[in-house]
Amino acid sequence: MVNAAWQGFLGEIDCWCDAGRLVEFWWRDDDASRPDPALTRLITLAETMAVPLALAVIPAEAQSLAFADLPQQISLLQHGVDHRNRAGAGEKKTEFSVAEPVPDAIARLLAGRARLESLLAVRSLPVLVPPWNRISAPQLVPQLPAAGYCGLSTFGPRRHPFAAPGVAQVNTHVDIIDWRGTRGFAGEDAVLAQATQHLLARRNGVADTGEPTGWLSHHAVHDAAAWAFMERLLERTAGIPGVSWRSAAQLFRPGVA
Repeated sequence: MVNAAWQGFLGEIDCWCDAGRLVEFWWRDDDASRPDPALTRLITLAETMAVPLALAVIPAEAQSLAFADLPQQISLLQHGVDHRNRAGAGEKKTEFSVAEPVPDAIARLLAGRARLESLLAVRSLPVLVPPWNRISAPQLVPQLPAAGYCGLSTFGPRRHPFAAPGVAQVNTHVDIIDWRGTRGFAGEDAVLAQATQHLLARRNGVADTGEPTGWLSHHAVHDAAAWAFMERLLERTAGIPGVSWRSAAQLFRPGVA
């Protein structure tokens, strides 16, 4: 039986399909680094459901064994450098503080990316996912193209398809974890409401119509309810002809945004 939250979510998808429009989703999971049963379970779920998955990998903690023999639909993104909070007074949590000189931040980013590329070779995309979905230093983003980055991903509806010239911005919009409460699954009602609201905003032109609705997970803190929801979500959307799950490789291809 489908509850009201599922009815509202699937009903919004029907509205898109009735209008002849394709519903595009994408899936990003943060804080990957070491071999872990939860990471293995996540990758197996994506492979079994044949759904693309983007893993945001912490360079300073990354171990190549965790990403050996990955399925083709798995993309790897750069999750900051060391995931250390450098926020100054009055700042929210961030690895990239206003106080850090931009050349220093760029040097750290390049060293992190070099480490990922040495460990993971061509599977790592030059896409930055800042820890806590936040870059406090506005002067850093315009320097990303010169540093070789082609993409940026945070949380919430994007203001523009490009964060800087040549740097596509594709965010996530649905966080399945209740970080301010239980730090477990946020619940079907709350999670599906986030998704339905973003789809509705896109359909009505309130949010960028071209930005796929992004689902954000954190495998390391998933409880049984979070795993069950992700399985249910992938199963139910996979059978809908008007729904497409996009890969990070497609979304951050130059010019796509």
